[in-house]
Amino acid sequence: MNEPFNKVLIALWADLSQPEILWQVGTLVLCLLVALQVSQWIRIMPQVEASGVWKLGYGGLKRILFPLLALVLVLIGRALLRHWQHVNLLHVAVPLLGSLALIRVLFYALRHVFPPGGMLAPFERAIALLVWGGVALHMLGVLPDVVAFLEAVNFNIGKQRISLWLVLQALFWVLLTLLAALWGGSAVEARLMRAETLHSSLRAVLSRLTRAVLLLLAVLIVLPVLGIDLTVLSVFGGALGVGLGFGLQKVASNYISGFIILLERSIRLGDHIIANNFFGEVKGITTRHVILRGGDGREAMIPNDSLITSTVVSHTHSDKRIRLGVQVQISYDSDVERAIAVLVDVAAAHPRVIAHPPPNAFIINLGENGVELELGFWIEDPEHGNLNVRSDISRAILAAFRREAISIPFPQREIRHRNADIP
Repeated sequence: MNEPFNKVLIALWADLSQPEILWQVGTLVLCLLVALQVSQWIRIMPQVEASGVWKLGYGGLKRILFPLLALVLVLIGRALLRHWQHVNLLHVAVPLLGSLALIRVLFYALRHVFPPGGMLAPFERAIALLVWGGVALHMLGVLPDVVAFLEAVNFNIGKQRISLWLVLQALFWVLLTLLAALWGGSAVEARLMRAETLHSSLRAVLSRLTRAVLLLLAVLIVLPVLGIDLTVLSVFGGALGVGLGFGLQKVASNYISGFIILLERSIRLGDHIIANNFFGEVKGITTRHVILRGGDGREAMIPNDSLITSTVVSHTHSDKRIRLGVQVQISYDSDVERAIAVLVDVAAAHPRVIAHPPPNAFIINLGENGVELELGFWIEDPEHGNLNVRSDISRAILAAFRREAISIPFPQREIRHRNADIP
C-alpha cells in the first residue's frame, strides 16, 4: 500500500472516533453543496457562441466546473480548519476530486470523437464510475489489496486458469483497443469528408473500409494480449464461413451490395428512384440498406441486394430533367386545336416548367364521351416534388377552359326502351 496514504487512512480512522470529525464532514458537505449550486447556475446561463477549440474549451470548463470548484473550496477549507484540528478527511477528498475532474475531461473529449447518440453515451456514467473508482483506489493505496482479492477469485477452464482480475483486464484491453479503433476511424472519416476532390460515394466507401480495417487490427492486437493464440482464427474463420453460407447469407449479400452501389455510383444521395414500387429521394446509403424518403414523409429502407438484383427506375441518374403529364378530356363540340394551344400556353406559363424541351399536347384517344388529350412538360427540380406542379397546371387548365368556353364532358349514356308499351 502507498505509505503516505496509508498513514492518512490510519489517521482518518482514528479521527472517526472523535467528535471533531463533524467539523470536517460539515466543511466537506458545505464545499460540495456550494460547488454544485454554482455549477448549476453556470449551466443555465445563456450559451456562449463559440466554435472549434474555443467551443471545446468552454464545454470542457462547464464539464469540470463542479469537481474543480469543489476541489478549490476543499483546499481553502482545509487550510483554514487545520489550525484548530486534524483534516485527514479533507486530505482524502482532495485527490478524489482531482481524479474526478480528470475523468470528466477525458469523457468530454471522447464525446467529441464519437457521434451523438453513439455507443459511448449509454455507458458513459458506468465507465466513468469504474475508471474513477480505480484511480481513487490507486491514489489511496488500496488498489493492491483489491487486486489480490480479485486474483483469489479464480476457476479453471481446461488447463487455463481464469481469475476475476484476468477477466477485468480482458474487458479493459478490449474496450481500450475498440475505442482507439473507433477514434481513429472517426478521425479518418472526418478528414475524408472534408476532401472535396473525392466523390461523396468514394469518401463513404473509404471511411467504412478504414473503420473495418481498424476494428480488425484492434481484435488482432488484443487477442495476443489476452493470451489467445491467433491460430485459433483459422478454425473460427471456417466456422464463420459456414455461418455466412447459411444464417448470414442475406447480411453478407447486403453488405457487399452496399459497397458495390457506392463504388459504381449507380445510386447516389439525392437521386429520385423507384425501388420495390416505392418512389422517393435517396436520403442515406448504409452497408445494409438504402433509405428512401417519399413525398408524403414516409421512409422506406430497401435492402441493398434487392437494388442490385432487381430493376431500379432512376429519375435523376444522368439527367435531373423528368417529364410529367396531365390528361384531360374535352367534348366533341369544342375546338380541339384551341384546346391544345391553351394547354401548351398554361404549361409554358408555370415557373418550374422548362423551355427546352418545350411543353406539347397530343390527342391520345377518341373516347366515348369526348376527345382525350395529354399535356406533356418537363421540369428539372424533381426534389421539390411533382404533385404540386401537376396540381397547379390542372387548376390553370380548368380556369382557362372556362374562359375559352371549352367544355369538359360528362359521361354520356344512350338508353333504349325496346318494349315501350309495357308499364
